[in-house]
Amino acid sequence: MELLSVMLQIQHEALSTLGLAAGVAIAVFAAGFGIGKIGQSALEGIARQPEAASDIRTTMIISAALIEGVALFAIVVCGFIL
Repeated sequence: MELLSVMLQIQHEALSTLGLAAGVAIAVFAAGFGIGKIGQSALEGIARQPEAASDIRTTMIISAALIEGVALFAIVVCGFIL
């Protein structure tokens, strides 16, 4: 009976580690995808209206920083779940 208990505990630890890795991977992938879309849209906007480049660039940097903050928060939350 104790062997079964030990095996279940080991399996639980392995699954929680796998869940942590999956959560971190999804958060990082989503953040990278979002920042890539922001960069693409900003470059298209600057190409269409070069006179608004400074406003677009400022908005792009703020948006990218907010996405990075959310991604870091997601990674920390995944770490606390473990």
